[in-house]
Amino acid sequence: MAVRGRVQGVGFRWWTRARALELGLVGHARNTADGRVEVVAQGSRGAVNRLVDLLREDPSTTHRPGQVVSVSTPLESEPRAGVTGFVER
Repeated sequence: MAVRGRVQGVGFRWWTRARALELGLVGHARNTADGRVEVVAQGSRGAVNRLVDLLREDPSTTHRPGQVVSVSTPLESEPRAGVTGFVER
């Protein structure tokens, strides 16, 4: 999924990683050249949906840094084998 807004240079990827780990998700959050943050998360559908809800929540009840304008709908696909942890790239 792609997150748009003021999400680079404000601790957004760190916050996303922390929430994903709390939810038991694996994957990554990385900055893109156009100012978005790409979030790839694998895990249970409920946990992924909860992360999406937290990314979209306005106002944030979990002190999300930055300002999110939009979050693209996550694409569902088969989980990639061998992915462990959740990292910032």
